[in-house]
Amino acid sequence: RRQRQMCIRDRLFDEIIRQVTINCPERGLLLLRCRDDIKMTIAAYQTLYQGSVIFATKKQVEAEEGIRAMEAKIEELERTKKVLQNKKIILTNRMDALTKSQAEILALETQKRTSEMTFLNNQNKHLS
Repeated sequence: RRQRQMCIRDRLFDEIIRQVTINCPERGLLLLRCRDDIKMTIAAYQTLYQGSVIFATKKQVEAEEGIRAMEAKIEELERTKKVLQNKKIILTNRMDALTKSQAEILALETQKRTSEMTFLNNQNKHLS
C-alpha cells in the first residue's frame, strides 16, 4: 500500500513538473532538481536507516551472547563457591578435631608429669 502511494505521488509530481515546464522551462528545471534532490535525500535516509537497523541488530545479538556468557560464568563461579565452602567445612572440622586431640594429649602429658613430680617428691621425702 505504501509503495502504491509513493508511486502515485511520484506520478503526480512528474505531471506537475511537466505542466510547469510547458509554461516556464526554468521553473520546470528547478522543480526537476528539487525532485532529484528529494529522491537522493530519501535514498540516503533509507540507507542510513538500514545501516542503523543492521548495526542495532548486531549489537543486540552481541549483548545476548554476552548475557549468556555471563550467566555461564556465574553458574561456574557458584559451583566453585560451593566446592570451596565444602572444603572449608572439611578443613574446619579437621582443625577442630586436631585441636581437641592436641588438647587431650597436652592434658594427659600434664597429668603424667604431675603424677611423676608427685611420685618423685614423695620419693625425695622418704629418702631424706
